[in-house]
Amino acid sequence: MEKEDNKEVDLLKLENQLCFSIYAASRLMTRMYQPYLDELGVTYPQYLVLLILWEKEGIGVNEIACKLYLNTNTVTPLLKRMEQLEIIERNKCCSDERKVLICLTERGKGLKKIAQKIPSSLISNMECDLNKAMCLKNELDILIKQLLK
Repeated sequence: MEKEDNKEVDLLKLENQLCFSIYAASRLMTRMYQPYLDELGVTYPQYLVLLILWEKEGIGVNEIACKLYLNTNTVTPLLKRMEQLEIIERNKCCSDERKVLICLTERGKGLKKIAQKIPSSLISNMECDLNKAMCLKNELDILIKQLLK
């Protein structure tokens, strides 16, 4: 056990686990997104793919997987489902037929307009200070980079 300010800290208590706090926060945040995702007709992982494609479309599966910190074998079924929903198109690359490029359909592009209200609605629903939220995001980005090493 480690000592913290003359108190012993039990490192095996759930309340002392950083991983649990991150896990619980992630689940609760995803739950807050649910009504907006239902309106879009997508799951949270599909929403993340849309965020990537709204920034830059015509990118490869590997690039999407990399941005989401996922394996391509996790992303591929997700993309196939999005294609069935007519949100994206999967096209062979002209210069390299082994590579599949992901593009938005008109429906996928149209979802962006609906989604534009999500960030501000979430911030107001959380009654969260935007500066504090951005500081936390930056700290988590640092943690992610450390964990990727």
